[in-house]
Amino acid sequence: MLIIFLKAVLLIPVTLLPILNPFGIAPVFANLIGDVPRQVENRVARQVAINCWFMLVGAIFIGSHVLTFFGISLPIVRIGGGLLVAVSGWRLLSDNEQESSIKTQVAKTYDDESNEELKARSFYPISFPLTVGPGTIAASITLGANTPARLVDWVMSIGSAAVGSALTVLVVYLCYRSANKIVSLLGRLGTMVVLRLSAFILLCIGIQIFWSGFTGLLVETGLLPP
Repeated sequence: MLIIFLKAVLLIPVTLLPILNPFGIAPVFANLIGDVPRQVENRVARQVAINCWFMLVGAIFIGSHVLTFFGISLPIVRIGGGLLVAVSGWRLLSDNEQESSIKTQVAKTYDDESNEELKARSFYPISFPLTVGPGTIAASITLGANTPARLVDWVMSIGSAAVGSALTVLVVYLCYRSANKIVSLLGRLGTMVVLRLSAFILLCIGIQIFWSGFTGLLVETGLLPP
């Protein structure tokens, strides 16, 4: 029983971390929050991790039921989410000095904001769709697609999902809380290179997710063979 539980726990980070790619997104996170004090950076990283944990657990347990209730298919989720991710990547890729200055000024107001305002700012676009995007949500929904019938198995699935999601967002937190430190080590030129590459990869990921949803929609309508 313990072995099965541990396997279920480890399945979540093994499945989701390659999609989340927190290390690759860390420079983008640093660019979005700007040059803020270490304490504020930790607060934002912690809040993002909390937001992501709730989204992952929610997607695992109720994601498929919510989609069924509203009549939304996974391909539609991928199309909409892919567009969001692609737009975020494009904005970061075409960022200019004026926009960077505005971002820095906005980021500096974090220190004076209340917890509620901080939570609102850390949710969009950092938590969603930058960190937990449509690909992660779709994978999480797939992980929770089969609900166990027995009470013992159901309790185990809840526990494994909670612990596995916690391990996943812990990696996200550790990467994000060190984002500005990584950027300072890279230097201005290195940061610019990594940031542009990350933004380009983010744009490509968004297009890939969109294309995956589009082809899935064509398969559902019978226009493409499965």
